[in-house]
Amino acid sequence: RELLPPWLVIVAGLTGIVLLCVSTKDVPMAPLRTKYGIVLDAGPSRTILFIYEWTATKANKTGVIRGCSSCPVQGPGVSSYSDSPQKAGKSLEPCLNWAQKEIPAEQHSQTPLYLGATASTRQPNLTHPTLSDGLLAALTVALKSSPFSFQGAQILSSPDKEAFNWVAVNYVLENFFKYDWRGQLVPSGKGMTGVLSVGGTSTRLTSQLEEENQVPKEGVRLQLYGQMHQVYTHQCPCHGTDQLRRRLLSLLIQ
Repeated sequence: RELLPPWLVIVAGLTGIVLLCVSTKDVPMAPLRTKYGIVLDAGPSRTILFIYEWTATKANKTGVIRGCSSCPVQGPGVSSYSDSPQKAGKSLEPCLNWAQKEIPAEQHSQTPLYLGATASTRQPNLTHPTLSDGLLAALTVALKSSPFSFQGAQILSSPDKEAFNWVAVNYVLENFFKYDWRGQLVPSGKGMTGVLSVGGTSTRLTSQLEEENQVPKEGVRLQLYGQMHQVYTHQCPCHGTDQLRRRLLSLLIQ
C-alpha cells in the first residue's frame, strides 16, 4: 500500500484548519439576482403602479415575491377617459418614468409589465364595447412605448379579480408557506382564509372549495406552491356601500 507524500498530508491538514477557522460570513457569496415586475391596477377611481421584486428562491416551483414600492397615477380612473382614450395613456407616463428610475436600467427589458382593469371599465365593455376597445388600445400603445417587457392589458372578469384578491390575502397571511427555523420555505399547514370584498354595488365572498365536484363553471382553479386550489366567488348584488348609503338615507328621510 502506497503512503501519501508527507508534504501532501501537511498541505491537506493546513487547508482543513483554514476552512474550520474562517467564518462563513467572511467567504464571499455570489448575490442572488433580484428580478422585478410591474403591475398597473386600473380601479374604478384611480390607477396605481406597483413594483414587485423576487429572487431565484422558490417554494414548490412558485416564486416568492415582495412588493417594494408604488406610484399612484394622477387623475381619475381610466374608465373616465373613454371619450378621450389618448389622455388615459398620457396619464401613465409620469409613473412609468418613475419606475425606470426605481428599477436598474439593465433590468428594464426583462421586467414584465401588465395592466389589469376592473369594475368601472367592465361596465362600458358590456354596453359600449368599442369604447373599451379604444381605451385598451390607447393604454397598450402607451405601455409598449416604455422600455419594459409589456405582457398585456385586459379587463379582468369578476371571478378572476376576486380570485386574485383571495391569493393576495392568503399570501400576506402566510397560509401558503412559512419559513422554518433554518430559514427554508415549507408548507404552512394552515387552512385558507375566505375573503369578503365590499364594493360599491355588491358584496362578494370568495373561498376555497374542498370537493372538486363542488366547483361551479365560473369557479377558478389555481396551481400555487405545489398545490391545486379551487376558488369560487359568491356574489350578493345590491349589498354594496352605495346601496347601504341609500337605505340609510331612506330611513333618515322617513
